[in-house]
Amino acid sequence: MDSGTRQLVRDRAGHRCEYCRLHQGHEPFYRFHIEHIIAKMHGGSDDPNNLALACHRCNERKGTNLSGRDSQSLKIVRLFDPRRQSWSRHFRFEGPRIVGATQAGRATVAALAMNSADRVELRAELLAEGVSPIA
Repeated sequence: MDSGTRQLVRDRAGHRCEYCRLHQGHEPFYRFHIEHIIAKMHGGSDDPNNLALACHRCNERKGTNLSGRDSQSLKIVRLFDPRRQSWSRHFRFEGPRIVGATQAGRATVAALAMNSADRVELRAELLAEGVSPIA
């Protein structure tokens, strides 16, 4: 993948994780990853339509997974796809917590551990400083 493609992905995402919405500036010690939504091992490519910006935590937790379990229906469903789905349709913030609003949203919140204690604490600190997690 060339540097132009990497920059396109970073700029398109506004330098925010396309899963948990954390801004790169709030994690200065970890460079965000260019993530394959569909992993190469599953036939994904380096096409920009298959790439997303992900913080190290979301990228590590997602790995090559394409699906997860919805906590309400207990069904196995596809994870959120930031190229084809709207974040605000699948997730919402309740204070510093991210809540899944759909089966894909709930499965993604669980699979990526979006509400781990350290992430909730970081988002709470940002909110206390007046920093919006979405903006």
